[in-house]
Amino acid sequence: MSTVAWITARGLFGRKRALLLLPLPMLLVGLAWLCQAYNVDPAEWGPAVLIGLGLAVLLPVVSLIVGTGVLGSEVDDGTIVHILTKPLPRRDIILAKLGVAVLVSTVTAAVPLFVAGWMADSPAWGGALVAAAFVGALAYSALFLLLSLVTRRPVLLGLVYILVWEGLLGRFVSGTRVLSIQQYVITIADKITPTALLDAKVSLPVAVVMGAIFVLGSAIFAVDRLRSFSVAGETS
Repeated sequence: MSTVAWITARGLFGRKRALLLLPLPMLLVGLAWLCQAYNVDPAEWGPAVLIGLGLAVLLPVVSLIVGTGVLGSEVDDGTIVHILTKPLPRRDIILAKLGVAVLVSTVTAAVPLFVAGWMADSPAWGGALVAAAFVGALAYSALFLLLSLVTRRPVLLGLVYILVWEGLLGRFVSGTRVLSIQQYVITIADKITPTALLDAKVSLPVAVVMGAIFVLGSAIFAVDRLRSFSVAGETS
């Protein structure tokens, strides 16, 4: 299992895709620094930068890039067959891939969120954003890892979920928020360290239960899908 995780991490950072992880964190910290440097009230820039860019764009997009990359490229080029020939339970393969995706996504998103949250409010609130980012990275990564196994267009479907379901429908149709990972993240951050900068739309029990369903459901289906690969000997 540790070998699979090491190979996954090495392959992930060995591709040009890893460079896509850098611009958004730099942009988030840069905007927060500029607002602080010009003494802009955090109440004015906090929601737009931390929620509009950080939690609504940075976290899900980074998780999408990493979550679809830890296994999707191996499915596309056929090297998944080499992994499936190893004497490893399919569950361990998925857990190793998911672990790498969550770790990389969390670090990439949490560090700039902590810095920007500290600038906007306090270190405690920055820490709350880190904890919420971990939960979000776990749920997003599990979902996007599953998409990489069930479709050849996981990035496209992932963007539809982020932009249309969470971004458009989540803003105007209240019923869709129950299935929005972004809303779970906002609620968890707000409950850890309450602040006027966040406006939670779902309750904490909903966020915890539905977040767990996303993670467990996606992981279970991913394991089942990977088992079908070994039986069929192909990715379709």
